[in-house]
Amino acid sequence: MQLYFEDYLLNLKELHNDILKTLEDLSPAALDWSPAPEVNSINVLVVHTMGAQRFLVGEVIAGDPPTRDRDAEFKVRGLSTETLTQRLNQSYEYIHSVLDGLSVGDLASRRDFRGRDTSVAWILDHALKHTATHMGMA
Repeated sequence: MQLYFEDYLLNLKELHNDILKTLEDLSPAALDWSPAPEVNSINVLVVHTMGAQRFLVGEVIAGDPPTRDRDAEFKVRGLSTETLTQRLNQSYEYIHSVLDGLSVGDLASRRDFRGRDTSVAWILDHALKHTATHMGMA
């Protein structure tokens, strides 16, 4: 794997570890708690973040078939810390496998992202930014 992608994965792993620290010792009720009616719970934030990662890296960059149900991400309840940890680990491993097949030259290649012609580099940066934003909300 090329150095850029190794560094990318280190950044992603740090964000995932920050999320895991947030989850430590939380009860299922705490994971589902929301401070206000239109504010997302930790369960929702983690599931949505993993869904976005899969969409951006898997569907947009790798061209995998769509599997995401974005609306369902915002209705999730009752997940345990163990389940969320498993999802974080699966997402990381999946992204690792996609990046393992890319070269630095692929960063300039273009993909359609919501009707915009966008570089792979921008999409990867957006995925990290999106993860960091939601990690900060958790």
